[in-house]
Amino acid sequence: MNEHPIETLMKTAMDSIQKMINVNTVIGDPVETPTGSVIIPVSRVSCGFAAGGSEFGPKDGDEGEDSSSEESSKMPFGGGSGGGVSVKPVGFLVVSNNQIRLLPVEGNVLADRLIDEMPNLMDKVSNLLNKKKTPREPIYDDRF
Repeated sequence: MNEHPIETLMKTAMDSIQKMINVNTVIGDPVETPTGSVIIPVSRVSCGFAAGGSEFGPKDGDEGEDSSSEESSKMPFGGGSGGGVSVKPVGFLVVSNNQIRLLPVEGNVLADRLIDEMPNLMDKVSNLLNKKKTPREPIYDDRF
Protein backbone atom coordinates (compact mmCIF):
# COMPACT_ATOMS: atom_id res chain seq x y z
CA MET A 1 0.00 0.00 0.00
CA ASN A 2 1.35 3.43 -0.93
CA GLU A 3 2.10 6.07 1.69
CA HIS A 4 -0.17 9.06 1.88
CA PRO A 5 1.56 12.32 0.87
CA ILE A 6 1.10 13.78 4.38
CA GLU A 7 3.18 10.92 5.78
CA THR A 8 6.07 11.87 3.50
CA LEU A 9 5.80 15.53 4.59
CA MET A 10 5.82 14.56 8.27
CA LYS A 11 8.80 12.19 7.92
CA THR A 12 10.83 14.84 6.09
CA ALA A 13 10.14 17.50 8.74
CA MET A 14 10.83 15.13 11.66
CA ASP A 15 14.10 13.94 10.09
CA SER A 16 15.22 17.56 9.72
CA ILE A 17 14.39 18.35 13.36
CA GLN A 18 16.13 15.17 14.54
CA LYS A 19 19.32 16.18 12.69
CA MET A 20 19.31 19.58 14.46
CA ILE A 21 18.74 18.33 18.02
CA ASN A 22 20.79 15.84 20.00
CA VAL A 23 21.81 15.41 23.63
CA ASN A 24 24.76 17.78 23.16
CA THR A 25 22.29 20.56 22.42
CA VAL A 26 20.88 20.38 25.98
CA ILE A 27 24.03 19.44 27.90
CA GLY A 28 27.00 20.87 26.04
CA ASP A 29 30.51 19.51 25.77
CA PRO A 30 32.53 19.97 28.98
CA VAL A 31 35.41 22.45 28.99
CA GLU A 32 38.33 21.98 31.38
CA THR A 33 40.04 25.10 32.70
CA PRO A 34 43.76 25.36 33.56
CA THR A 35 42.83 25.31 37.29
CA GLY A 36 41.21 21.89 36.91
CA SER A 37 37.60 23.06 37.03
CA VAL A 38 35.16 21.66 34.49
CA ILE A 39 32.49 23.91 32.97
CA ILE A 40 29.43 22.32 31.34
CA PRO A 41 26.91 24.52 29.46
CA VAL A 42 23.21 23.74 30.00
CA SER A 43 20.45 24.90 27.62
CA ARG A 44 16.69 24.62 27.33
CA VAL A 45 15.52 23.22 24.00
CA SER A 46 11.96 23.56 22.72
CA CYS A 47 10.66 22.32 19.42
CA GLY A 48 7.37 22.45 17.60
CA PHE A 49 5.98 20.72 14.58
CA ALA A 50 2.89 21.06 12.43
CA ALA A 51 1.62 19.35 9.30
CA GLY A 52 -1.60 19.53 7.38
CA GLY A 53 -3.15 18.84 4.08
CA SER A 54 -6.28 18.23 2.11
CA GLU A 55 -7.45 16.00 -0.68
CA PHE A 56 -9.55 17.64 -3.34
CA GLY A 57 -12.55 15.79 -4.75
CA PRO A 58 -13.64 15.78 -8.36
CA LYS A 59 -15.04 18.98 -9.78
CA ASP A 60 -18.72 19.22 -10.63
CA GLY A 61 -19.25 17.72 -14.05
CA ASP A 62 -16.25 15.32 -13.76
CA GLU A 63 -18.47 12.39 -12.70
CA GLY A 64 -18.64 11.14 -16.28
CA GLU A 65 -15.08 9.77 -16.14
CA ASP A 66 -14.38 6.11 -15.63
CA SER A 67 -14.12 5.77 -11.84
CA SER A 68 -12.76 2.23 -12.01
CA SER A 69 -9.24 3.26 -13.01
CA GLU A 70 -6.71 3.96 -10.25
CA GLU A 71 -5.81 7.39 -11.66
CA SER A 72 -9.36 8.63 -11.47
CA SER A 73 -9.87 7.29 -7.88
CA LYS A 74 -6.73 9.06 -6.62
CA MET A 75 -7.65 12.57 -5.52
CA PRO A 76 -5.26 15.50 -5.81
CA PHE A 77 -3.49 16.40 -2.56
CA GLY A 78 -2.27 19.75 -1.27
CA GLY A 79 -0.41 20.13 2.01
CA GLY A 80 2.55 21.41 3.92
CA SER A 81 4.54 20.95 7.09
CA GLY A 82 6.94 22.93 9.19
CA GLY A 83 8.84 22.88 12.40
CA GLY A 84 10.91 25.09 14.61
CA VAL A 85 13.54 24.76 17.31
CA SER A 86 14.42 27.19 20.09
CA VAL A 87 17.64 26.87 22.11
CA LYS A 88 17.96 29.10 25.18
CA PRO A 89 21.03 29.01 27.45
CA VAL A 90 20.10 28.34 31.08
CA GLY A 91 23.45 28.36 32.83
CA PHE A 92 26.73 26.61 33.43
CA LEU A 93 27.55 23.72 35.76
CA VAL A 94 30.93 24.37 37.36
CA VAL A 95 32.61 21.34 38.93
CA SER A 96 35.67 22.11 41.05
CA ASN A 97 37.30 20.96 44.29
CA ASN A 98 34.49 18.79 45.70
CA GLN A 99 31.92 21.41 44.78
CA ILE A 100 29.29 21.63 42.05
CA ARG A 101 27.56 24.95 41.35
CA LEU A 102 25.02 26.10 38.78
CA LEU A 103 25.75 29.58 37.51
CA PRO A 104 22.55 30.87 35.88
CA VAL A 105 22.72 33.02 32.78
CA GLU A 106 19.88 35.30 33.88
CA GLY A 107 17.68 35.80 36.89
CA ASN A 108 18.21 37.31 40.29
CA VAL A 109 21.94 36.79 40.74
CA LEU A 110 21.95 38.20 44.29
CA ALA A 111 19.26 35.77 45.48
CA ASP A 112 21.01 32.85 43.77
CA ARG A 113 24.30 33.84 45.41
CA LEU A 114 22.63 34.01 48.84
CA ILE A 115 21.15 30.56 48.34
CA ASP A 116 24.55 29.21 47.30
CA GLU A 117 26.22 30.71 50.38
CA MET A 118 23.53 29.60 52.86
CA PRO A 119 25.30 26.34 53.86
CA ASN A 120 28.53 28.24 54.60
CA LEU A 121 26.62 30.85 56.62
CA MET A 122 24.83 28.14 58.62
CA ASP A 123 28.17 26.47 59.42
CA LYS A 124 29.62 29.75 60.66
CA VAL A 125 26.59 30.50 62.85
CA SER A 126 26.63 26.97 64.22
CA ASN A 127 30.33 27.27 65.08
CA LEU A 128 29.73 30.57 66.86
CA LEU A 129 26.90 29.11 68.93
CA ASN A 130 28.84 25.96 69.83
CA LYS A 131 31.89 27.81 71.10
CA LYS A 132 32.09 27.84 74.85
CA LYS A 133 31.48 31.26 76.18
CA THR A 134 34.05 32.56 78.59
CA PRO A 135 32.40 33.44 81.89
CA ARG A 136 32.16 37.15 82.50
CA GLU A 137 32.52 38.81 85.80
CA PRO A 138 29.34 40.48 86.98
CA ILE A 139 29.21 44.21 86.69
CA TYR A 140 28.37 45.95 89.95
CA ASP A 141 26.74 49.29 89.99
CA ASP A 142 27.52 51.50 93.00
CA ARG A 143 24.34 53.52 92.61
CA PHE A 144 22.19 50.97 94.42
